[in-house]
Amino acid sequence: MKFRPFRSVRIANAADKQLSQAIKSILGYKPRNIFLYHLAFLHKSATQESSNGLKVNNERLEFLGDAILDAVTADYLFKTFPTRDEGFLTEMRSKIVSRAMLNKLSQKMGIDTLIQLDGSSQGVFRSFKGDAFEALIGAVYLDKGYSFTRKIIIDRIIHHFFNIDELFTQEVNFNISIIDWRQRERKQVQFSVVNEIGTGYKKQYVVELSIDGLTVERGQDYSIKGAEQNAAEKSWQKINSAIIDL
Repeated sequence: MKFRPFRSVRIANAADKQLSQAIKSILGYKPRNIFLYHLAFLHKSATQESSNGLKVNNERLEFLGDAILDAVTADYLFKTFPTRDEGFLTEMRSKIVSRAMLNKLSQKMGIDTLIQLDGSSQGVFRSFKGDAFEALIGAVYLDKGYSFTRKIIIDRIIHHFFNIDELFTQEVNFNISIIDWRQRERKQVQFSVVNEIGTGYKKQYVVELSIDGLTVERGQDYSIKGAEQNAAEKSWQKINSAIIDL
């Protein structure tokens, strides 16, 4: 299939109709530009070529959806909890948009069943379900605009799948533990990609976590976010065990 990026594509064939119906079942509306939704579910391991020779997959939509999801969630929490401090808002947002949570949401909503993934890669990419979730948000934004996307995120995702009171009591992820500690201790924390191992869709990233310029730990994963979380977990264990003097 040759993709034609960002042109308005009418629903014309069986695959388009099937995907359109799936989107309506998941999000409650029929897409206008079905191409965007095909692209949202095209994992990098199944990269295809557009009519003008470009290699296309869902990574750009994932980038866009990630930013929109963060912004809408932050706005929602800010208005919902007018008396809570920045630390609470940051923690709650991170719990809602964490990779583990988005992976779960992708399964609960049936998004994972729509992903085009190279058959040999499913065990390699632990975050592909959450990545597709973010890419879908990016597709909704490009297809329907910000206000519509905001309503979808709040009404059909946050209100439907989250109990905010229960979420607050759940264990925070290690990235947020590091962030909170950094703010209390007035430390400078930085994640840096220091190496890439392998090529193509099996490439792994090595991320280094440093505190006040001192390298604490490294993490490795098939995604940068996963490697950051791995480095944060190792660093947090050192901080709590007083193995390092910071």
